[in-house]
Amino acid sequence: MLIGAVACPDEPDEKVLVVDLDGTLLKSDLLFESYFSLLARNPFRALATLAALRRGKAAFKARLAEQVTLQMATLPWRDEVVAFVKSERARGRRIAMASASNRRVVEAVAAHYGVFDTCFASDGMVNLSGSAKAEALCAAFGANGFDYIGNDRVDFAVWERAEKVSVAGAGPGLVREIQARWPDARIFANRRAGLRDYLRALRMHQWLKNLLLLAPAIAAHRFDLGTIGQALIGLVSFSLCASGVYVLNDLVDLERDRRHPTKCNRPFASGAIPILHGLLLIPGLLGASIAAGLFLPPLFLAVLGGYLALTLCYSVWLKRQMMLDVVVLGCLYGLRLVAGGAASNVSLSAWLAALSIFLFCSLALTKRCTELTNRIARGGGDPAGRDYALGDLPILQILAAASGFVAILVLALYVNSDAVRPLYHYPERLWLLCIVMVYWIGRVQILVHRGEMHDDPVVFAATDRVSMVCAAISAAVLFSGL
Repeated sequence: MLIGAVACPDEPDEKVLVVDLDGTLLKSDLLFESYFSLLARNPFRALATLAALRRGKAAFKARLAEQVTLQMATLPWRDEVVAFVKSERARGRRIAMASASNRRVVEAVAAHYGVFDTCFASDGMVNLSGSAKAEALCAAFGANGFDYIGNDRVDFAVWERAEKVSVAGAGPGLVREIQARWPDARIFANRRAGLRDYLRALRMHQWLKNLLLLAPAIAAHRFDLGTIGQALIGLVSFSLCASGVYVLNDLVDLERDRRHPTKCNRPFASGAIPILHGLLLIPGLLGASIAAGLFLPPLFLAVLGGYLALTLCYSVWLKRQMMLDVVVLGCLYGLRLVAGGAASNVSLSAWLAALSIFLFCSLALTKRCTELTNRIARGGGDPAGRDYALGDLPILQILAAASGFVAILVLALYVNSDAVRPLYHYPERLWLLCIVMVYWIGRVQILVHRGEMHDDPVVFAATDRVSMVCAAISAAVLFSGL
């Protein structure tokens, strides 16, 4: 398992420096990186690849390495370790990499940096980790014939056979344990993920979308505590479910996010949160979502299941299909209304469903327009992972504006219908809502054209002062019509 090795002197002047890869030189783990890269490109092949686990972890890594080529430049490297390795190499020290990752991937990393004399890695049969790694290093350099930088408890087997111990990326508890055993251990500074990072990963600002679950009860003027309470439980359940899907979406989109000027700072893309934590968050969030849904009528859980299935399909495939992605987003908003009605035992108004589908299709199209506008401003080419080209921008802008104004038409037809009269004493005042919507949708489209729109229209609506004033006026109009 010695790969591309160079001859080593019998009595070197200085111990060879051996560096671990996953979690040490790299903040992330190349096994997870490779799998989610494959999942993003070919979900069915990614699922089929899991069959290789029957032959062991080493065989699974080898199978992944055959199918995936990672973009080394965009991976979240641990800068302080990279700088130390380069400085040691610059003064003539021999550097080796020892990793449990597959040989193909390790060789690609070594070629990317060009500072490693020797590489040790897993092959298709042996997983080079823990005691297996220690034995390989001792066979090459002798016991205590090397210094080792690691990050995890599994590295204890290697540290015990090394001359000097260095640690990068370890938690406070492990660092204390290591310092107790090796007081002279070198500790590389490490920023641990905090509560704020995990909250960002949940994308709690997106929970604003789930306020739609309250809309059926409010539109029907059902303000009793029981109805609103059930709708709020549904809102919490939907929000937890949505956060679980957002985490999955971020894991699938790792490579694409890292090439984006702002999304590269997301917790998983930047390496602030380990991918393994994301894998644990997903079932935890979905389980909590289902547990909350158990307090509601069975129909709510059925709608929640449909929403989850559709969002999973969207995350791994549908969002890369031209126009289908926009239609699916509109349907997902419609499902929120259906879920709100199911949670609060309120019949969903067809007017409300039609309004939301057209309005949120407009916002989804606006998001795509913003992505293309920003790429044009940066001089970028057609977006990767989206079935759109820069030349599609004019037609997408037309569709976004048209969908938004169809939503206004639906509202106008509702105001003029018989359905509004039992609910409002002064229904004619609701015409003011149409005026507010004309102004807001028109302003949004102009800001997109100018390149002044936020990447996420929901964040824009929640933080833009003019949008908040429009929302306040709309609420006042609705209240005055009662």
